[in-house]
Amino acid sequence: MRRPRQSVQQSLASIVLGFELIVMFLAALVAFGLKVLSAPVALIGGAVLCLLIVATLALLRYRWAIIVGWVVQGIIVATGILVPIMFIIGALFAGMWVYSMVAGGRIDRQKAAAAAQLGDETHGR
Repeated sequence: MRRPRQSVQQSLASIVLGFELIVMFLAALVAFGLKVLSAPVALIGGAVLCLLIVATLALLRYRWAIIVGWVVQGIIVATGILVPIMFIIGALFAGMWVYSMVAGGRIDRQKAAAAAQLGDETHGR
């Protein structure tokens, strides 16, 4: 059975989340190394956030997973409370997420409109 094609929005979202996964893993190690939090809290908290990102990546085919992605963006920006540079890094990733959602959605709509128009032209003959 053939798997349905991923939308451009989903593809862009998965790229952003994939890079965020790496960054959040490293940010958890930074929080641990700087002793911002106790070792179990920093490492388990980082692991939970990484698992949330992985789960979101796996479920992007569902519309509600995009909403979870927005929540993940907020959590990543909020980690700046513990490690201040994460405000900047989180804002950069949130900007990439917004771009992915807007541009990806626009491209998907254009592709759907072109496919519908092509379908009308083929059936109109």
